[in-house]
Amino acid sequence: MYMYIANLASITIDILPTPNQNITIMNLPDSWKYEATVARVEKIIKEIESGELELAEVFQEFSTAMEYLRQCEAFLNQRQEQMDLLIETLESD
Repeated sequence: MYMYIANLASITIDILPTPNQNITIMNLPDSWKYEATVARVEKIIKEIESGELELAEVFQEFSTAMEYLRQCEAFLNQRQEQMDLLIETLESD
């Protein structure tokens, strides 16, 4: 399975869905790139950890990072479903 964990001091963000968790399907634009989005999250984490942001900016950046992580989760879940279907198709042939 896929997992992205970011540790912000004592805050851990885990986007790996549990078996009972509903998976969100997002329609991402064609120009959306997983690697670029992860890089944005990492940049935000560094900015927050630097301690140079005002508290309001920390909350705004954290919210933005969470949205990016939701996009990553949706992308990975969609690709996992595609792979599962391909494997199932190959096994049935």
